[in-house]
Amino acid sequence: MSVQIAKQIYNKIMEVNHVFLIPHQHPDGDALGAVGSFMQFLKNSGKSSTAFCATEVSPRLRFIPHAEEITNDPSVWTKSEFDLIVVFDSGDLRYAGVADYIAALPKKPFIICFDHHATNEQYGDLNFVVVTASSTTEILYRFYTHNNVTIDKHMATCLLTGLITDTDNFTNAGTTAASLAIAGDLVKRGGDINLIKGAIFKDKTVNTLKLWGTILSRLAKHEEHNVVYTYLKQHDLTVHNVSEQEVEGVANFMNNLQEGRAALILKELPDGKVKGSFRTTRNDTDVAKIAKKLGGGGHKKAAGFTIDGTIENALEKIWEAIRIHGLELEPVETA
Repeated sequence: MSVQIAKQIYNKIMEVNHVFLIPHQHPDGDALGAVGSFMQFLKNSGKSSTAFCATEVSPRLRFIPHAEEITNDPSVWTKSEFDLIVVFDSGDLRYAGVADYIAALPKKPFIICFDHHATNEQYGDLNFVVVTASSTTEILYRFYTHNNVTIDKHMATCLLTGLITDTDNFTNAGTTAASLAIAGDLVKRGGDINLIKGAIFKDKTVNTLKLWGTILSRLAKHEEHNVVYTYLKQHDLTVHNVSEQEVEGVANFMNNLQEGRAALILKELPDGKVKGSFRTTRNDTDVAKIAKKLGGGGHKKAAGFTIDGTIENALEKIWEAIRIHGLELEPVETA
């Protein structure tokens, strides 16, 4: 099935001259690596592209090939042609931050989706969604190999970035024999693993680690739901003179906890909203289920959401959602 959908997508792309590419908002290494690899693939194929993200790209991820070319200027929606839109690493168009833009277009565009989230809504006209894949870049690796596309060193670095970041440097549950084998092949093809690890894992300043200390000092455990949680306020960023991007990695670090069924970090945003990130290492727990109930999505072991209001209000909504829906895995449907 994956070979068939890969070839259908490839044939559709070869029919057009210009492709519009979209990662999810607040893009991570997987989303940006996916877009960067696709921009290089299109360039190598003689196609042009425009890449749009609803939010700015983090400075720490601008080492990814073509990341500097991604715009967050909404005027592109009135200046570009939209024969074909490709969305990466997003379970729905709302999470991608483009649902309203697309709805406002005079003509419905053809949409292709590459994703690995179990909460994916199959919103594309063609969907290459593999929920067992470690990352969206792993799916793109399959797409390229199924279509005999040469993966050059720039594409390899992009794809390897997604694999490394979404597996937390091959330490979380997304790490599989397939992801390790693909990573090895990408290194052979010129993927710059030292560049990636230096940019992603060796980027902490003294002030950043002091901020982490503040966040970790607030760790608490909700005894009834068995969830360990903490939070970040905008004031903390001012006190330590760091940006919100420098908090990235705390949620994954909390996976080192022995206690708790799941870990949760809440971040107060400047616009009066709260961003939540769930993590778990347990096989009987599905944090994506709760994230989806809260308007977000993700994987059963890593998921996120955004809630209006204060951190205190957000916690009330989260505990209520868990009380009603639980954190247990949904039962597997059988034919």
